[in-house]
Amino acid sequence: MTSMKINTPKTRIQRKNTQAILDAALEVFSRQGFRGATLDQIATEAGLSKPNLLYYFPSKEAIHVTLLTQLMTTWLDPLREMDAAGDPTEELLGYMRRKLEMSRDFPRESRLFANEILQGAPRMIGALEGELRDLVEEKSTVIRGWIAAGKIAAMDPHHLLFSIWAMTQHYADFDVQVRAVLGPGHDPLAEAEGFLTTLFTKLLRPE
Repeated sequence: MTSMKINTPKTRIQRKNTQAILDAALEVFSRQGFRGATLDQIATEAGLSKPNLLYYFPSKEAIHVTLLTQLMTTWLDPLREMDAAGDPTEELLGYMRRKLEMSRDFPRESRLFANEILQGAPRMIGALEGELRDLVEEKSTVIRGWIAAGKIAAMDPHHLLFSIWAMTQHYADFDVQVRAVLGPGHDPLAEAEGFLTTLFTKLLRPE
């Protein structure tokens, strides 16, 4: 008779240490990239010994995949919220604003994602070709419906979404460059919101 393995709930200490490792890994990966990061660096950042870290995660890749999986869910939520029954311009502007808010609130996560993509997405290509592609196709169909109804200007839905990603995530991934160019006394994301609202409002206006 084979025995069944029962997954017991994590204790408070185990949950605390798991989260400490993930928070530390996020900091290290966003700074060093996957290749430059080491388990020793992550353990030190988390305030744990390396053997203790390995009790929770068997490898650097396991930590990285966990972070990317969590990130994909967070990244897709704003797009899922786009409502086909809403006002098209307001729905798209709302999506743009939520993506800007994510650049403000989750800059390390954005850089982690960017580093993974720059390396060819070896650990998340399946999610990009599956979950992400499916959601983009679903929302592209919604956008095409708005275009066909004459509610927004005609354009390629995919490249509209790509442009929103590029113009919002830029403020997280290239924060140092943005602040260096603007100089002191600027609030880049607040200024970006006003500019992008004007830009996309004009872009979406039906001819």
